[in-house]
Amino acid sequence: QGQLVESGGGLVQAGGSLRLSCAASGRAFSIHMRGWFRQAPGKEREFVAAINWNGGTTYYADSVKGRFTISRDNAKNTVYLQMNSLKPEDTAVYYCAVNRGGTVGVTTNYDNWGQGTQVTVSS
Repeated sequence: QGQLVESGGGLVQAGGSLRLSCAASGRAFSIHMRGWFRQAPGKEREFVAAINWNGGTTYYADSVKGRFTISRDNAKNTVYLQMNSLKPEDTAVYYCAVNRGGTVGVTTNYDNWGQGTQVTVSS
């Protein structure tokens, strides 16, 4: 069974940018849709973005459209989340996971969750 490992989080000022990475071990999940979710303190985990196996189709939550871009490099078996124009409300732990079918934005349709990476946006 493969693992997903997120990295790239940190502290940034509002209006700044960060790029998150989600690396999979070996060839695990290379043909699967993967998604990014986030969870702020006291809130439920919410969908951010997803990308299909070859990068040809992407999905975004309305709150991040036009600011975030999801991409993948299958040679490196890594999915990225480029986050621009960050806002304080983007502060959360960001997780990546593998979609096992069903509606893209539904948390329960994903598994193999990574450990998460903290993103903090200061005002």
